[in-house]
Amino acid sequence: MDESVIPTLRERFFAGSTFSELLTRPKDNAALWDALFKKAAITPDIAARLCEVRGQFHLMALNEDWCGDSVNILPYVARLADSHPGIELRILGRDDNPDLMSAHLTGTSKSIPVVIVFDEEFNEIGWWGPRPNDLQAWVVDEGLALPKPDRYRLIRAWYARDRGAAIASEILSIIEQVSDDATTAV
Repeated sequence: MDESVIPTLRERFFAGSTFSELLTRPKDNAALWDALFKKAAITPDIAARLCEVRGQFHLMALNEDWCGDSVNILPYVARLADSHPGIELRILGRDDNPDLMSAHLTGTSKSIPVVIVFDEEFNEIGWWGPRPNDLQAWVVDEGLALPKPDRYRLIRAWYARDRGAAIASEILSIIEQVSDDATTAV
């Protein structure tokens, strides 16, 4: 591929879908995407932490509509972004962005979603995914030993109990590291 035609991260970001656009297009599990977004909310703790965030941040999520983890996670990422005027979310297809996916692997796996956090100038400051830390540890340690239907049932139950708290907190922690640095530099 000619290097001169590869779009910049900024161009790729703004070519991505907003969460609202994602909800309006035909996709696998459309009713579930809509239902989970309607239920998704930011906790008071996260809202208080968001009040302290300074700066502009871009969240680029790598996703495919069929992914069960994505449907349980991205509604909360969207609510996080919607809750702060300096945070913007765009969603790109994993399979359409193999270079970004290859740079953000979970081991050797192309697990999604992946949320890449950029500052105002599109410098990558960190990335998150494909699941909250505690859930990912359980999946890798115990979950993979279970038959798929049992594992997926327990994963869905974990997401329902957590209600996005771990997702929002872990992604916000990446943002806070840079936001805190900016605050102390002033």
